[in-house]
Amino acid sequence: MNEHEINQQWRRIVNTMNEGLMLVGTDGSIVMVNKAFEEMTGYRAEEILGRPCTLLQCDVCEDNHRPGDAFWCTLFEKKTDIRCHCGIKKKDGSLLPVLKNAALLEDDHGDPFGAVETFTDLSELDAMDRKVHELALQLDAEDGFHGILGHSARMQQLFEICRKAAQSDAPVLIFGESGTGKELVARAIHEAGARQNGPFVELNCAALNESLLESELFGHIKGAFTGAYRHRQGRFEAAHGGDIFLDEIGDVPLSIQVKLLRVLETKAFERVGDQTPVSVDVRFITATNKNLEQMIARGEFRQDFFFRINVIPIHLPPLRERKDDIPLLVSTFINRLSNRSQKPITGLSADAMARFMEYDWPGNVRELKSALEYAFVLAEEDTIQAGHLPRHLFSAPPSQPPGNAQQPPGEPPEKQALMDALTRTRGNQSQAARILGINRVTVWNRIKKYGIDIHTVKRGA
Repeated sequence: MNEHEINQQWRRIVNTMNEGLMLVGTDGSIVMVNKAFEEMTGYRAEEILGRPCTLLQCDVCEDNHRPGDAFWCTLFEKKTDIRCHCGIKKKDGSLLPVLKNAALLEDDHGDPFGAVETFTDLSELDAMDRKVHELALQLDAEDGFHGILGHSARMQQLFEICRKAAQSDAPVLIFGESGTGKELVARAIHEAGARQNGPFVELNCAALNESLLESELFGHIKGAFTGAYRHRQGRFEAAHGGDIFLDEIGDVPLSIQVKLLRVLETKAFERVGDQTPVSVDVRFITATNKNLEQMIARGEFRQDFFFRINVIPIHLPPLRERKDDIPLLVSTFINRLSNRSQKPITGLSADAMARFMEYDWPGNVRELKSALEYAFVLAEEDTIQAGHLPRHLFSAPPSQPPGNAQQPPGEPPEKQALMDALTRTRGNQSQAARILGINRVTVWNRIKKYGIDIHTVKRGA
């Protein structure tokens, strides 16, 4: 085939490419695109030819239209090929992660007459990265119902509710104390449902302020605010076709609740700094350790939003209400720890197990696992003894039935355990969180809940 024949078949050749291709004139107008480009962006050739390539809003592009200059783009000035990982905006408003290569086209005299850009779709790679992350989180979830352990009647009832919730596409609201496994339940519902092959995207809403939370949820475009140097895909867009899990939903500001309500009702949202609506297909799963109805009465939570997310309520029992599951939990966690550390530890002594059964576990399963990890470090033989357990398991009173005179009125076990941990750590909230097997945000929330003066705790330590 000679050069003339190649030129005649040029369009057919470029349409066999998997990468998107775009030719741009020196004025920035789009001269030609191939079929892969049309499929990637959603634009047909007749819709986009002659329009400026800034229509794609590449977030790291060096293109900068400057009226009066010889060329509109720094590519023509620097004459250096561009290779970058960026995001471009599709016709439907969604962001497409791509690997972009851009190079000048020059005539026989070395004068540029245009530029060629190719785009490699990275959305599948991004999805694979998310899946790898999800699988890494599931390494501990090989037992029980999708990683949730328990053979008590309470847990069997919970598993049945989760199975039924998984078959629905309605919003799920999970209630439970810290450490009861709300994230595990949310993930189990995802894995057992029709969206199991889609993404599972989670966000702890208590860890961010209002502006950061909005950006995390909905994403933002370049220049939306100071520091927004690139387009950013939000959690909702990442969760398209799957489930989104919003933990600590009770900490979401009222202004964000309004926007979440709109997503629930319209299945669309707008990125921060953008006015283009983005359609999204996600199922809401939320969780809280707070009493949302009391918050509604105080004006701290929207009633209409509560009704929309509370279609399928799921209540997780605290560990103190299913203590017959403790031996199973202990055995499973010890096996996992033993396999990882190669320590030949097989179980607890009778005294240690008795203490586990008596203790109230205000941090629930997370605290129990943390206590075993602590004991595993100290134990040298095949059995964990009572002396290997964290001290706070002995400083707190054994579990008492409701109304027992030994339980101080107005001093719940959760508060007492928190006070003990803060006293031991001289008010260090991060260390107290590790002792209790909960996160630092939960410690901070409980300090506020019980009105604990952290300065008084430090002075009294």
